[in-house]
Amino acid sequence: MAALSEYAPIELLRAARQGDKQAQAQLIESNQGLVWSIVRRFLPRIKGHGIDAEDLYQMGCIGLIKAIRHFDINQGTAFSTYAVPKIAGEIRRFLRDDGMLKVSRSIRENGAKLSAIRENLEKLLGRSPLLSELAEEAGLSVEEIAVCDEALAPVESMQYVTEDGRELSALLGEDSYENSLLEKLSLDSAVAALPEKEQAVIRLRFYKGLTQQNAARVLNVSQVQVSRLERRALEKLKFSL
Repeated sequence: MAALSEYAPIELLRAARQGDKQAQAQLIESNQGLVWSIVRRFLPRIKGHGIDAEDLYQMGCIGLIKAIRHFDINQGTAFSTYAVPKIAGEIRRFLRDDGMLKVSRSIRENGAKLSAIRENLEKLLGRSPLLSELAEEAGLSVEEIAVCDEALAPVESMQYVTEDGRELSALLGEDSYENSLLEKLSLDSAVAALPEKEQAVIRLRFYKGLTQQNAARVLNVSQVQVSRLERRALEKLKFSL
């Protein structure tokens, strides 16, 4: 990802924040590549839905403008790092409003229910509850809880290191996965496309950080089965990223 000096010179950012429309226009023009790189991550989702890439680009530019207006030039962070979630968030909001990424009522209700149950179990157990404990208390399957957590969680909250120290980035290879928000968005989409069992294993192993043994307990399968599913899923992720 480009550094601050390439995408958004400090003097342009300062001028744009002070209301200089020409500076803002110049920043938008110089960041077109960044916006389009994020738009491309969403193209598979809009296929056949009557939405053009240009529509997503316009939404991305709205997110970019918001990033320009609110970026703190003194925080020492690259502008692109700050802008990516703003751009992606605006696109996601547009797709949710259009019905493509809408969080269903049942997921929202389950989310509120799970939040209360988590809080009660944490007080009772003195620790964070296991997914299996949540599932039993909530009357939901582990897969339903994983889907609910993922639908309601921000992209940047995902965990990529397991209890046994395995990093998903290392397993997929540095060329396939860079430690950036852009690549996290791509990975999120790829994981969501996996078959249900493989997706559940990846979420438990790398999003929740469980060992293969603990993931096997949660899914009520053998560790060997978890290992096979994980290996198969990782191969698919390597191919798709």
